[in-house]
Amino acid sequence: MNEFNEYIREAFSEAGDIVIKPMMGGYLVYLNGKLIGDICGGELFLKRTPTSDRLLADSELRYPYEESKTLMHVFDSFDDKALIRELLDGMYVELPEKKPKIAK
Repeated sequence: MNEFNEYIREAFSEAGDIVIKPMMGGYLVYLNGKLIGDICGGELFLKRTPTSDRLLADSELRYPYEESKTLMHVFDSFDDKALIRELLDGMYVELPEKKPKIAK
């Protein structure tokens, strides 16, 4: 795992268990098992929820990778611990539960 990924994991870890998994040339970021965003090209993109739209209203909205269908917030306020905690706590409640795997 690279330094940027580790930096994100440390910055967000106060909110819960942060897992970063490689996926299609980038990384997926999970909080307590829920997908909260992507890391692509050395930038963190967070999913849009009512909380992220409110707290990150001034952030840039971009697609994390070519052919992405999801417009996401570019996050760069890693030193603002209060913002991170409020943001992740709110997003966690608003994001859907992980879908259970169907037994074959």
